[in-house]
Amino acid sequence: MSRVCQITGKKAMVGNNVSHSKRRTKRRFDVNLFKKKYYLPDEDRWVQLTVSASGMRTINKKGLKTALAEAQEKGFIDNI
Repeated sequence: MSRVCQITGKKAMVGNNVSHSKRRTKRRFDVNLFKKKYYLPDEDRWVQLTVSASGMRTINKKGLKTALAEAQEKGFIDNI
């Protein structure tokens, strides 16, 4: 899968490296992604997600089930 957070939908951005002389060259701002396993107690199974650091904070704040439901509603994940 591409480098996209499955909870927040964050992906890499493109920008410029700017030198001291103000010359600009293209660069890529990658997302802080992790492969993490989460346990779904309702379904008694583990789910592996590719999540960003802010996605982990979202899961901690809202809970795994609601975070997955919102991500599915927004189209970031297919069927988990």
